[in-house]
Amino acid sequence: MYSRYVKRALDIAVSGVALVGLSPALVLVSILIYLDDRGSVFFRQRRVGRHEREFSILKFRSMEVGSSNLPSASASNLRITRFGRLIRRTNIDELPQLVNIFRGEMSLVGPRPALASQIELLRIRREGAATEWRPGLTGLAQVCSYTGMDEATKGALDCRYCANVSFLGDLAIIARTFLYLLKPPPVY
Repeated sequence: MYSRYVKRALDIAVSGVALVGLSPALVLVSILIYLDDRGSVFFRQRRVGRHEREFSILKFRSMEVGSSNLPSASASNLRITRFGRLIRRTNIDELPQLVNIFRGEMSLVGPRPALASQIELLRIRREGAATEWRPGLTGLAQVCSYTGMDEATKGALDCRYCANVSFLGDLAIIARTFLYLLKPPPVY
């Protein structure tokens, strides 16, 4: 019952309320991004969603205008704007994905949307039926130190999540996401 009906209803309700409630902050962030380097406020990228259908994910732009279209882990810090560093560290750059959630392309919790070039990750997800689920704003792999994780581990965690979707599980992942955001950034 939860995974079939309630999960989507919660996605619509939470993303709708969040978009309205956060609208002043979203406008402020948009203005600051524009003032930082005068480029487009949003970054759109093709990602693989439910049933392996591609969709355009929406993010606040954190990289300089004209930067290559790369996965976050491959992006050089030299191309990140001053304000972009802050919005990436705080994950504010992900907030426009609330629109993707409201439209039904994503969910609050699920596997992160993959790039079509992440062939190994997509193969693992396909074999574990994780491609049957909407990708999430956060997910089990994200709260288990997603950055730097190999695709086999990400895929295994995504499949584990999708095999055990539950309301309490989703609440636990959301809580762990907020705890992650409170941690200080790593020192390099």
